Amino acid sequence: MEDTDNKNHMMERGFADSELVQLITGFFRSVYRALITEKVIKSLKIFVKVFTVILSVILFFSFFLYLTPLIQDSGTRNFKPRIIAGTNFNNNREYKKQISSLKSEVQRLFIKYNSLTPGYSYLIINTTDNRFYLYQNRKLIREGYCSSGSYTRLVTPEGSREWVFKTPKGKYWIQSKVVKPLWVKPDWAFIEEGLPVPPPDDESRYERGVLGDYAMSLGSGYLIHGTLYKRFLGMPVTHGCIRLGDEDLEAVFKTLNIGSKVYIF
Repeated sequence: MEDTDNKNHMMERGFADSELVQLITGFFRSVYRALITEKVIKSLKIFVKVFTVILSVILFFSFFLYLTPLIQDSGTRNFKPRIIAGTNFNNNREYKKQISSLKSEVQRLFIKYNSLTPGYSYLIINTTDNRFYLYQNRKLIREGYCSSGSYTRLVTPEGSREWVFKTPKGKYWIQSKVVKPLWVKPDWAFIEEGLPVPPPDDESRYERGVLGDYAMSLGSGYLIHGTLYKRFLGMPVTHGCIRLGDEDLEAVFKTLNIGSKVYIF
């Protein structure tokens, strides 16, 4: 009897153990399946998002690369330019009237241009580019580099006097012409060199050979003259005068007369 009871007890225990094992195994399987399902869903969501972005980019560029030209072509295909024969213009009164008006305006401007342009020799100075243009009989006969005012400022040590070295702009004329000019040094020349200013008639004020072979006066102390510093031609380095190279200075001197116009801008 006891053996029979023990066997029954062991069978019941084994059955219970197997049922418990199945329950635990089933639980873990469910959890595992749930985790796998969640990962799959997340992966699918990420894939859908990436696919959507890539598709949007492809459609965006396709629109500009292919659809936009097609739309433009479709618009131009329907457009048919209207060709108007030249005879239509020739017989059009309004057209003839406009052409006549334009011809009159061109003629008026041409007369005005001739009236403002001297028929004799004149000189143009461009202080921005530091270039000169020499005209004779309304034709450009020579051009080249020059030097104009530096726009630097000089003040006496005590601050009582100051100078701004700039070339004046406007319409001027040749007031005098000199061969082998003598430079009478002004006060600023001594102050610039840090020297005491001598009396007006002092010998130290007179220097020869620094203005070149020719000089032409524009008034108020401004000259067109030569220079010892030819390497600075084309740059704004002067105290207000116009400097030219030797050959250019000779051509200008021989072409311009007293009273010839000089336009500085």
